[in-house]
Amino acid sequence: MQPGVFFASLLSTLGKRYFWISLVFWLVMVAPAQAALILRVAVQEGADQVKVGSSTKAAIRDGSGRNLGELTANSAQSAQFRSGKVAIGSWAANQIWIEPIGNGYVWIGDRWYRGRTLILPQKSGLTAVNYVDIEQYLYSVLGAEMSGNWPQEALKAQAVAARSYALHQRLKSETDLYDVDNTQSSQVYKGLQTESSGTYSAVDATVGQVLIYNSQIILAVFHSASGGHTENVEDVWTEPLPYLRAVPDFDQSAPVYQWKENFTRDQMSNKISGVGNVISMKPERTTAYGSILTMKVVGDGGSRVMSGADLRRVLNLRSTRFTVIPQYGGIFSARNGGKPPTGFQVAGKGFGHAVGMSQWGAYNLARQGYGYQQILLHYYRGASLARIAVQ
Repeated sequence: MQPGVFFASLLSTLGKRYFWISLVFWLVMVAPAQAALILRVAVQEGADQVKVGSSTKAAIRDGSGRNLGELTANSAQSAQFRSGKVAIGSWAANQIWIEPIGNGYVWIGDRWYRGRTLILPQKSGLTAVNYVDIEQYLYSVLGAEMSGNWPQEALKAQAVAARSYALHQRLKSETDLYDVDNTQSSQVYKGLQTESSGTYSAVDATVGQVLIYNSQIILAVFHSASGGHTENVEDVWTEPLPYLRAVPDFDQSAPVYQWKENFTRDQMSNKISGVGNVISMKPERTTAYGSILTMKVVGDGGSRVMSGADLRRVLNLRSTRFTVIPQYGGIFSARNGGKPPTGFQVAGKGFGHAVGMSQWGAYNLARQGYGYQQILLHYYRGASLARIAVQ
């Protein structure tokens, strides 16, 4: 389907759906009040030690705000897990804050971040949490999740989606140690390393903008590419949501639109336990758009039914939208002539869970002249744009 045809009806109703409201967030901070909406991002978890530092002098405080000392600029220190506490040099406390003086940056692990750092002891080790202005956080997320060189309208769409996702998680996790982590399980966040002029422009142009449904900030999940059509959320996870519906994608130019992975029989059998040598793999249930829900794996030692998500994980595949073709003597064929296969080819489409906005779809729509509002309202059906205001 051509995007121009699909968007004709969307454009006719855009004026009805696109409006601005002001949502006022009253923020309760551990530190003194700040004119920003602060996000808590877990940068390291379960560590025996965490390398920390600051680009300027930094105050070292305990969890109550009591001053413990001062870090010198550009001097790396090692925060250690010691007797259930956090220790940096001669300082030890149940929690330790590292707060740059002036407009300094914090060093956590192996890179620079904006904001300040809280080091917490947990049973598994130390957790380092970066407290950062959400808009500055997005400067990095856009460059890590897309590329600062992508079209501005795609980057703007990513900014609004990522801001919405982060705030949705923040509202859900008010009593937790952090709101999001820095990996693909939340949103990829790499600090200053992935900031650029392109990400600054897109974030600044959409500052405070979020997606809402029934006056609530939505779970604005996104993925790299769906392989032609996104999925309904309940077919991938469990809870149906009215704004996460399956829609046509425009990701045909994505490098991950189609892909193939080859496995020998031994490789496949070693990855899938409980069946012996794998003989056949056939889908039992799929979504309407071809993603695997369950697949029956038959071997010479038994059989089992696996979910598409589990198969994706154990085979390290890009998505659950794939077919498995057996190989016989170097030839891939669905017909075996009674012989066991010597290998398998997995032919798939897309990269990621295929729910919500497709990043490559956004890229292509932006290149064809569509604005970020149109992109967002295509992938998040029935949602509206709103602006938050911090007081």
